[in-house]
Amino acid sequence: MKLFLAVPTYNGGEVWRQVAENINKYSPDTRVQVIDSGSCDATARVATEAGFQLEIISSLDFNHGGTRNQAIALQADDFDVVVFLTQDAIPEINFIDEIIRAFSDPQVACAYGRQVPHKDANPIAQHARYFNYPAQSHVCGLTDAGRLGLKTVFMSNSFSAYRISVFKELGGFPSDTILCEDMFFTAKAVKAGYKVAYVAGAQVRHSHNYTPVEEFKRYFDIGVFHADEIWIRRDFGGAGGEGKRFLLSELKYLLAKNPLYIPYACVNNFMKILGYWLGQKYKQIPTSLIKKLSMHKRYWQSAGNE
Repeated sequence: MKLFLAVPTYNGGEVWRQVAENINKYSPDTRVQVIDSGSCDATARVATEAGFQLEIISSLDFNHGGTRNQAIALQADDFDVVVFLTQDAIPEINFIDEIIRAFSDPQVACAYGRQVPHKDANPIAQHARYFNYPAQSHVCGLTDAGRLGLKTVFMSNSFSAYRISVFKELGGFPSDTILCEDMFFTAKAVKAGYKVAYVAGAQVRHSHNYTPVEEFKRYFDIGVFHADEIWIRRDFGGAGGEGKRFLLSELKYLLAKNPLYIPYACVNNFMKILGYWLGQKYKQIPTSLIKKLSMHKRYWQSAGNE
């Protein structure tokens, strides 16, 4: 299968430089399409020096789904699969070879790889990656929805791959969501009878040491997404007790690794719950306040969301 990499960037800094170096180190002959949203640092220069294809857009034109659709439109006629990375997801050896194996099953429409923590990840960030991206691979489809609920259509464009023929068939990503464009497409694909694969052998380093305020804002935006796309929870249900399992797993992990982080984790989790709850009610909140509550402020600055 012919594939290309697509990476949206914006002020990627030194981590982006390492991402570019590892792409060329571990997948030197792969075409890479970068779409940069008007970076003020050396991000665009790093891309061109690495030999990547570069498209520059205005920061106001960026959208998680629409910008990735644009990357596919620039290259898709010549390729079978697109692999997405974010600018802070550092590839590990064989990351391409492993994730492409998932598409040997013709029913697999999309796949995502394993994200292991950055070397500077705190214990909370470490656990989140180990919990959400385990060491065992799996493939699931619509018949798994009763057992897995919303986890059936989990996907992360920090490191993911899509079969371009199916991507076009189903209309690609939505161009007007605040985030979770990856889950939106995956849900459509699973409902259409396709499968989603998790490939544990394909790895990148990617994590965030979010503060409680950042967790609040991130989950506020997730709540906005679920408020707008109510069909996903309606058709696939909730997380099936995943939240409780996460909390117990996190407590056990922190007790073993660093108990001093337990109070911090409690605050973090409270802020996630509060943020998600408010995000679901965003239509009742003034736009001026929404911009303060949201992590993705550029979304609210676009013409359709003022």
